[in-house]
Amino acid sequence: MAFTDDDVVLFDRLDEALWRALEPCRDLFAKIIACACTRIPLLGKPETTSRIDRLLQAGAWTDAALALIELELPMWWPRRLAYENGEWICSLSRDANVPAEFDDTVDASHESLALAIVKAFVEARRRSRAACDSAPVAPGLQPTAEFTVCCDNFA
Repeated sequence: MAFTDDDVVLFDRLDEALWRALEPCRDLFAKIIACACTRIPLLGKPETTSRIDRLLQAGAWTDAALALIELELPMWWPRRLAYENGEWICSLSRDANVPAEFDDTVDASHESLALAIVKAFVEARRRSRAACDSAPVAPGLQPTAEFTVCCDNFA
């Protein structure tokens, strides 16, 4: 699936909707799930979607945002959640064992903790989608009938 101009516009609209939102709401989460999530519809497990639905009905916005990351981007996790100068800052990372100064994180901020997490989720989703589309494809190798030689140095 190629990262098209439509995808760029879609993610830009999601960013704008999150930027304009003052507080989280069910409609905003539904829009995020419908537009940015690809794994949740494919999982086909009612317990996964009902878990997010229960969290949204209870108003547990932060838990719902973290559940989105857990289900949709299992290779990403929150590295940093901090409250500075009236805004929450969320950093998502793929490499927890890398020191923070060398890590390539996705950072987002918002006045609401849940929306800061969702903004970081959308940006990580955008980055993951773009990385999948730009990944090089290795050419296939044909086996030969000749001799096989191991060139590894095990000394």
